[in-house]
Amino acid sequence: MSIETRERELGSTFMPRFDPNGLITAIAVDAASGAVLMVAFMDDEALTKTRETGLAHFHSRSRGRLWLKGETSGHFLRVDEIRVDCDQDALLLLVRPEGPACHTGAVSCFYRVLEGDTLRRFDD
Repeated sequence: MSIETRERELGSTFMPRFDPNGLITAIAVDAASGAVLMVAFMDDEALTKTRETGLAHFHSRSRGRLWLKGETSGHFLRVDEIRVDCDQDALLLLVRPEGPACHTGAVSCFYRVLEGDTLRRFDD
């Protein structure tokens, strides 16, 4: 194991591993309930803004720009804690949602279950 890998996986230095597109996966989880709310991507700018403001920022792949979650809806995600996985290529955001997390109005983006080839909506 290289010194860099050892430090990334076992050390205390924050060394996020962005993919070739400059993105890292970010999973937003309700800090109170533990429910997975959404999965999005952060670039360095979004990660920096999130850390500076305490509000979840992401990189919108469809818009090609920085996106503050809640900028149009008012449904912000207040970040209590950022957890980093073992090889620092994914982040877990423990958040306090200020309204639904999903753009459809659902509490979570994960509001359907796959049954065979059919999606069935369920209530949280």
